[in-house]
Amino acid sequence: MIELILIMDRLTKKQRSYNMSMIRSKNTKPELVLFKAMKKAGIKFKKHYKITGKPDAVLLKEKIAIFIDGTFWHGKNFKNNKDKLPIYWQDKISNNIKRDRKNRKLLRNKGWLIIKFWDDDVIKKTEIVMNKIIKNIKLC
Repeated sequence: MIELILIMDRLTKKQRSYNMSMIRSKNTKPELVLFKAMKKAGIKFKKHYKITGKPDAVLLKEKIAIFIDGTFWHGKNFKNNKDKLPIYWQDKISNNIKRDRKNRKLLRNKGWLIIKFWDDDVIKKTEIVMNKIIKNIKLC
């Protein structure tokens, strides 16, 4: 006999909606850390520039788009952790990864250099992150 197990959300639809609405998409802690470091280094950039994929920062002159991806939402170690998540989150994160790849490919095709960081790296390894940005600016 096959047993079907449904994983239900512990919250009501209204509670889940409220919780999700409280998650910031702009000016997150990792973004603010990077913006402060970039300003300190004298790097001119625009925040949340309205182009494909909505990069967190762009360097217009150099045509560099910088993305700071959340480890959960954008699937850091997703292949290793996928089976531990409910189907809803597996689908959500999988679709986020596909969308990210598509958007970044579109930007590359338009001549943009893409630099992607994980949010925890921006906070814990800010100097390494900044060195990568500066190195790429010099290459332009």
